[in-house]
Amino acid sequence: MTPLSLSFSSLLKNKDSLQKFFNCYNAFQAQHDLPRYFGNRTPWKKGRLWERNFSTVSRSRFVGQVLAEQACTKNYAKEATMCTTTASGQDMTNWLWSIYNETKKQTEALIPVISKNSVNPDTIFANNEMSLGDIEIYGFDYDYTLAFYSRHLHTLIFNIARDILIQEHRYPEGLREYEYIPNFVVRGLHYDVQKALLMKIDAFHYIQLGTVYRGLHPVPDKEVIAMYDGCHVPLENMSDFYGKSSHGHTMKQFMDIFSLPEMNLLCSVNDYFMKHNIDYEPVHLYKDVKEAIGDVHVKGIMYRAVEADIENYISYGQQTHAVLKKLYEDGKKMFLITNSPFDFVDRGMNYIVGKDWRDLFDIVIVQADKPGFFNDRRKPFRRVTDKGVLHWDRIHKLEKGKIYKQGNLYEFLRLTGWRGSKVLYFGDHIYSDLADLTLKHGWRTGAIIPELRKEIKIMNTEECVHLMTWLQGLTGLIEHMQVHRDPASQAVVQEWIEEREAMRSQTKDIFNGQFGSLFRTYHNPTYFSRRLSRFADIYMASLSCLLNYDFHHTFFPRRTPLQHESPFWPEQTSAGALKMPFIPLHNHN
Repeated sequence: MTPLSLSFSSLLKNKDSLQKFFNCYNAFQAQHDLPRYFGNRTPWKKGRLWERNFSTVSRSRFVGQVLAEQACTKNYAKEATMCTTTASGQDMTNWLWSIYNETKKQTEALIPVISKNSVNPDTIFANNEMSLGDIEIYGFDYDYTLAFYSRHLHTLIFNIARDILIQEHRYPEGLREYEYIPNFVVRGLHYDVQKALLMKIDAFHYIQLGTVYRGLHPVPDKEVIAMYDGCHVPLENMSDFYGKSSHGHTMKQFMDIFSLPEMNLLCSVNDYFMKHNIDYEPVHLYKDVKEAIGDVHVKGIMYRAVEADIENYISYGQQTHAVLKKLYEDGKKMFLITNSPFDFVDRGMNYIVGKDWRDLFDIVIVQADKPGFFNDRRKPFRRVTDKGVLHWDRIHKLEKGKIYKQGNLYEFLRLTGWRGSKVLYFGDHIYSDLADLTLKHGWRTGAIIPELRKEIKIMNTEECVHLMTWLQGLTGLIEHMQVHRDPASQAVVQEWIEEREAMRSQTKDIFNGQFGSLFRTYHNPTYFSRRLSRFADIYMASLSCLLNYDFHHTFFPRRTPLQHESPFWPEQTSAGALKMPFIPLHNHN
């Protein structure tokens, strides 16, 4: 009988069952030219853009489940006795801890393998299959897509908005004591306008306990549960489609990177009022802060400050230039649709690309008023000169080299004929930039998530790999051993549950001490992740990731097992996700 003909159940009937399973799995991999993850490991084959990977979550959780099941099926009498209801409490305790220790040993053996398979932060990740060979036209947002900003910009926005509150809204002078706090918040958080609470919510509308803040301090879990009658936020209370608090919705979701200073300011003002026992209306506070932040943009204060000291605020210029040049030389059409004014964009693009930056773009649209641009058919395009002079003539054609203001997507489609899946548009705001394009117009969409690079680097650390691997192994052990209902067994399982809870908090703190990862609330995806997976065909840390792929590359989403599917097949990874060198693109041209 060949190893591959062994049934899974037959592998769990003797002392060496786990090793037999590993051997069978490795035999399967050897026959199919796949890397081995258990036992001796074959060398990586250099130059492959993709390879099969046995899911980290599946295999680590699998170890806990297999070892737990194995313990009750070994053939010697002592352990068989432990699985009966007649076993003494002490015997059950000793037996469960022996299984725990064996599970931990086997799980830790996986850590060196997982660490070597770290994820490349320059990878483009796919939610939906998409081929660059089908893309003829590339569109871009400007802020945090073509232009990336330093943290100095967040401090600038915070300080200006804080001073507007004091000078124009008569807020206390004492607020000047507050400064912008880097890394205090992450985007994607929800703010309860009526309760003045900032929090992280998962894809199922559940609040992640431990991430609810009033001002600059966490709210105790018991208080949160009492206020919300649990942890679930009803759909009618959630933010509207664009993340806004309107039409009865009490939650506001902060989705763009410019919102980090706004969240900081909300928390700071709340903190000041509470610290000084000042009675205030949370709804008024939210509206005043929103208006102050808006003034920083609308009144041009931020734009003038950045233009005056552009080297201090803009980064990543060379990489953006390289991407645009590569697309241009390949004959791709390109357009820019941004909410920013022309003077600001022109100053930034001169710095990033050079004075001839407009030669790269077929169409440039500024002050577009997204997301209204994608829905409101009433606003016509208006031509604007380099000096900001507005023309009154009707627009019959969108011409290269000219600048247009406002307009709407329906008129854009009529004038260009750029429809459907031959268009790929990049932006950082999942709602304002991407949602309508994919839902209503069939464009392909690419999300720029600058935080992705930092989170992947954290995921690749030994500390994170160790925590996540053992967390999943322990979860599998708890899931399997909870069936033992005697008091002694339940006491042991409860200890494991407490250890798991402590580890879950640790994994949150690795990414951000207050709110954790942008992408997960413990094991569930965040609400942000849910929207990202729905509205973005692909996502990446920056446009520079495109430099690693040729223009015929097809992106495939990983086929991760659904909950009812077997987790034991090898999985496909995103091209280049494992830290293997990309094949030089000139070898394929």
